[in-house]
Amino acid sequence: MKIHHLIFEGAELAGKSWLMSRIYDQLEPKYNKSGYLLDGCHWFNCDIGVYGTKHGRPVIESYLKIFTELKNSNLLVEKFYLSDIIYSRLHRHKEINYKKTEQHLKKLGFKIILITLPPDKKIIQARINDRLKLYPHYERILRRPDWYIKQQQEYLKEIKKTTLPYLIIETEKLPDNNLTEQILKWIKER
Repeated sequence: MKIHHLIFEGAELAGKSWLMSRIYDQLEPKYNKSGYLLDGCHWFNCDIGVYGTKHGRPVIESYLKIFTELKNSNLLVEKFYLSDIIYSRLHRHKEINYKKTEQHLKKLGFKIILITLPPDKKIIQARINDRLKLYPHYERILRRPDWYIKQQQEYLKEIKKTTLPYLIIETEKLPDNNLTEQILKWIKER
């Protein structure tokens, strides 16, 4: 059995959740073991309001223990250590280092998929409008489109520093099944 450990990173509104759902829908039924649980793939939404705070590192270290426990299962992780680096930089003006975490992730065979959006304010505004329809509470942390472009630039700089294998995907329009196929080919599922 092929095992996939994937971290989906990227700026807010880039389309991580949508793409993850597409990959999950491919991996879970293919690798399902029990037939009565969704145990073919585990999805961790780690974007839980702790990145860029003092809780970021302890939470990430706790997740590493979980990922080690589940190392023989497919794991999809929505935002992880790169997000803590970026959020700490942008919100607290603090630089943090995750070299040990990255080494641990490398031993577990993790790869990163960086989801980006075109730096087009109209596309970003459309994503903002969609987000607010689904999650009205997002308005409390809403930013102008240029802020998301700045956030994305930080992700693009940071991904070049990683020692983990990575793929950069641009989500010009969603849904776009070609993006799903691109990821599946990269992880050798097609």
